[in-house]
Amino acid sequence: MAIQTRRSDDGRTLTIKIDGRFDFSTHQSFRDAYEHGDQKVSDYVIDMSDTTYLDSSALGMLLLLRDYAGGDAANIRIENCNSDVRRILTISNFEQLFSIR
Repeated sequence: MAIQTRRSDDGRTLTIKIDGRFDFSTHQSFRDAYEHGDQKVSDYVIDMSDTTYLDSSALGMLLLLRDYAGGDAANIRIENCNSDVRRILTISNFEQLFSIR
């Protein structure tokens, strides 16, 4: 499991790409990906184009990111989900909390 980060040219958008399984084993690296950035970041993109699996701990990690980014005011997009990942997010009603594309 690898987590990669990339910042936009203006530094305001942080993209976190999750490769492979998104589960409890990635907890610390996922938190490190967004907590140790600078305060200029206002938008977050979670790129799941290479995510093969996620479990309930991954859902919890997404909620922790949402709290960190401002709760209801957070601007977080989850993008490029495969059908299995998308189904889990839909069943969990995450479409109410995140922009999922």
